[in-house]
Amino acid sequence: MIIDSHAHVVMTDELYRYMSELVASRANPAAPFSGIKEEALHAVSNRLIEIMDGVGTDVQFLSPRPYMMLHSIKPAKVTALWTRAVNDAIHAQCQLHPDRFRAVAGLPQFRAESPANCLAELERCVKELGFVGCLLNPDPTEGEETAPPGLGDRFWYPLYEKLVELDVPALIHSASCCNPRESYTLKFINEESISIISLLESRVFEDFPTLKIVVAHGGGAIPYQMGRFRAWTERRGGETFDEKVRKLYYDTCNYSPEALEFQFRVLGVDNCLFGTERPGTGTIACRHTGRDFDDLKPAIEAIPWLTAEDKYKIFEGNCRKVYPRAFKD
Repeated sequence: MIIDSHAHVVMTDELYRYMSELVASRANPAAPFSGIKEEALHAVSNRLIEIMDGVGTDVQFLSPRPYMMLHSIKPAKVTALWTRAVNDAIHAQCQLHPDRFRAVAGLPQFRAESPANCLAELERCVKELGFVGCLLNPDPTEGEETAPPGLGDRFWYPLYEKLVELDVPALIHSASCCNPRESYTLKFINEESISIISLLESRVFEDFPTLKIVVAHGGGAIPYQMGRFRAWTERRGGETFDEKVRKLYYDTCNYSPEALEFQFRVLGVDNCLFGTERPGTGTIACRHTGRDFDDLKPAIEAIPWLTAEDKYKIFEGNCRKVYPRAFKD
């Protein structure tokens, strides 16, 4: 089975309209989302399944489109209403095709407010709607003001406690970016890199030994700077950086065959989950191969030193381990 652990919901016209009304009105009045018409729901779901079938994907995990999560839009009510609407839309698509989709929740994070504000929506999604995980944005201010503390800080402990209680992982994935020095794509990479170091310098995995955190986009910049962090950790003694970094999991959304091979070597096959975001940034043909950048299955299969067991872990086994609620057969 090929499980794509990192993908995003295909937006319908109703969702786009609702988003524009919420932002324009600033949720005043605060009207709830009226839902998606069945015809539109079938259309987007069937189109996504055609895309999956075209590259041999069996199951795809759907989450909100990160740059549209509205985490910095004032007031917080906008974020809360929008997050609930998108989560409900994801649930509707998963209900329509339960054999092809799994749901990953957005959290109604708002600027530098405590993640404790997100726990009710996370619990609703997991317990009532059957979601299997959530996205975690390390900087809900979206670069507009001072970000919350790093993910190793106790500030995040209410969320970690709930993740452990519900036995669901969080995928580190920032949202949009208001800083003119960063595009949202660069923001993703920077926040992932900061998050890894913050977590590995902290007591988080001592305090929450069963916590599961997945880092998007192959771990940001960290795999390619391993030498610096190995040296830095060696000066301190104790665990090596290679041991520390394997307390986390990483998806394969980096669209480079060379980088993927390097990722598997330095982060370990046991810690990597297949993910493409398809359709998304990488859904455009490479002029050299003629294949879309996010058609990653052939690129991984072509790595000569990966064994059949390695490929099973990347494409399926690791995902089943990290997302236990996703497959209860």
